[in-house]
Amino acid sequence: MARMDTPPGQCPQCWQHAHDRRAHRHLKPREDCPQCVDHMINGHPYIVPKAKSRWR
Repeated sequence: MARMDTPPGQCPQCWQHAHDRRAHRHLKPREDCPQCVDHMINGHPYIVPKAKSRWR
């Protein structure tokens, strides 16, 4: 699988869990991922910063 960097403005954990099948491979069918559930309840701890706009 090609290396995928988290795009600006996205959460690295959300991005990895959405685009990498290995993140949830250990789960049984219809089993919730504990990391994702915690993330949904407590929010994003880190967001990749966006580049400053060059319009100003």
